[in-house]
Amino acid sequence: MFVAHRIRLDPNNVQATYLSRAAGVARFAYNWALAEWGKQYAACKADPSLPKPSEAALRRQLNTIKRVQFPWMLGVTKNAPQMAIMQLGRAFDNFFNKRARYPSFRRKGRNDRFALSNDQFRVEDERIRIPKLGWIRMREALRFTGRIVSASISRMADYWYASITVDTLELSLPRAENQGEVGVELGVSTLATLSTGEKFEGPKALRTLLPRLRRLSRGLARKVKGSRNRVKAKKKLARLHACIGNIRRDSLHRLSTNIARRFHTIGIEDLNVKGMLANGRLARALADMSFYELRRQLEYKTAWRGGRLVVADRWYPSSKLCSSCGYRLETLGLAIRRWSCPGCGTAHERDVNAALNLKHIAVSSTVTACGGEGAGSARERGTKPVPVKQESSREANYG
Repeated sequence: MFVAHRIRLDPNNVQATYLSRAAGVARFAYNWALAEWGKQYAACKADPSLPKPSEAALRRQLNTIKRVQFPWMLGVTKNAPQMAIMQLGRAFDNFFNKRARYPSFRRKGRNDRFALSNDQFRVEDERIRIPKLGWIRMREALRFTGRIVSASISRMADYWYASITVDTLELSLPRAENQGEVGVELGVSTLATLSTGEKFEGPKALRTLLPRLRRLSRGLARKVKGSRNRVKAKKKLARLHACIGNIRRDSLHRLSTNIARRFHTIGIEDLNVKGMLANGRLARALADMSFYELRRQLEYKTAWRGGRLVVADRWYPSSKLCSSCGYRLETLGLAIRRWSCPGCGTAHERDVNAALNLKHIAVSSTVTACGGEGAGSARERGTKPVPVKQESSREANYG
């Protein structure tokens, strides 16, 4: 199983300068390779005798010319440009297999990152060794044991992070507590409502800090381009965006860990988040809740603890279906939060009733199930062997 631990670095000024240069070299190599790929592809279409562009050929080509044309690239680890071109190759594989769009050029300040292979760095306690730089302090030690696969160094605002991927056979996490099954209904006013009746309010970080965000955005727009004051204003705005993201992630990790630790079978619904974001009145509130991120965390955390996540079909009428007798309403407006069943007379709270129906789906389903009249299928979701991130063991500081 591949897991990744994202740890904040604590570099000094010299080390931070090196990390910025390495990220710049990786960005330049990626953009250079993307431009060359387009040129070579157009040339081979005009002349079929020419070879098609490939990631390996572009890496060899860059190694041949960089000492003469780009000598400044030699000041950082060779992994920075080479791994960037390898990432471009994977991006084209995803594009040709119709899993992603055509790769786009990276931008300074938005794509400041570079990768390291496992033979180019070492991790000891609370520090990491990077080629041509030396040891850098980390805010905490690596939690997972196993074969270290790779590391990705990235910048968010003016903070640097190392995401270290480890191939571990098993995680030393206790099994989920035997509290049975649970259904989880997601919403805007209340992030998650459990079938037990518990409700978890979302942090609404963007909504809370929106006045400050607007003020800093206006201040940045009024600064003269190229001035030092504009650089300072840009850093302040970036830090605020990072703070909003950290508050949101911390809340989601706490919630998903709470649910995965207590219940061995969890039922949720497959929401069409992209379609929901088309509603201009709810888009900001929906994006602030991060429904898909919560589902992603539940997927791998239930697998870590030996649990099971059952995802109900997108068209399953969890809100319209009576959890007591199975009667289905024809229509139920979003403004209606409580309703009484015409069949059995049971009074329902909308979100709790939907969570109970999702629990029924989780109980009755192994791979596919039907939860009542008009119900769709449900499917058990496992985790893919991809890097995931664990919640921090320390209390977050948002001051």
